[in-house]
Amino acid sequence: TTAQLTSMTTAQVAALTTAQVVALSSVQVSKLAKTQLAALTTAQIVALETADLAEITTAQITSLTAAHMAAMTTGQVVTLSSDQLAALKTAQVAALTTANLAVITTDQITALTSAQIAGLTTAQVVALTTGQVSSLTTDQLSNFTTAQIVKMQTDDIVAITTAQISSLTAKQVASLTTAQVVALSTAQVSALTTEQLSSLTTAQLVKMETDDLAAITTAQISALTTAQISSLTTAQVVALSTDQIAALTTTQLAAFTTAQLVKMETADLAAITTAQ
Repeated sequence: TTAQLTSMTTAQVAALTTAQVVALSSVQVSKLAKTQLAALTTAQIVALETADLAEITTAQITSLTAAHMAAMTTGQVVTLSSDQLAALKTAQVAALTTANLAVITTDQITALTSAQIAGLTTAQVVALTTGQVSSLTTDQLSNFTTAQIVKMQTDDIVAITTAQISSLTAKQVASLTTAQVVALSTAQVSALTTEQLSSLTTAQLVKMETDDLAAITTAQISALTTAQISSLTTAQVVALSTDQIAALTTTQLAAFTTAQLVKMETADLAAITTAQ
């Protein structure tokens, strides 16, 4: 009976065969004490039916060990509720295999807390699907560490919405790899805030495609630092529009190198105001 089961010692619970674990009802599993649940072997955890796992309370689930989490099958992980996932400790989430993390639904991924997101291993970040990444909330995305951001695959970066891209911190933007910067779409680049754009390193900026640079608004172009301006490639200078040139401050214009100026188109030069 359930009463008999709950009276068992942790040693007795750990001694149950996998066949006996399978025979337990969902109600019996939901009545296990946290200490009893923690005492289960990984083989016993794998033997738990998905219906039984679904009945584990949020209080109980925190007692599962990292070894338990790592041993779970993809079928078990995908059946965990959003509440159960959100209740997991950061160490428990970090223990999930990359295969298990990859099967988590978009509803489950959005249930993860900021602390859980920040606790994901770099291997887990690499394993995230484009669907999972694009479903992340702006709060979740802004909690990624720079070490995690640089491990995000370029396909995932491309999948980020304009709302998500503008939620990144300046520190996160500055940590993007040059390959990730190249992967940004014109819509994403034009959605960057002036603070984000000015945080780009010169190494990142020179890798920005000319189409992306041409999409930068006049408000964004005027936020570029003199170091960023002087680092622009001649191809990027040629790609600048007359409106962008006209929006440059006198300090920015003075930062152009002679090599850059000679590549500036005549129409762009004509757009320079007398004040500039």
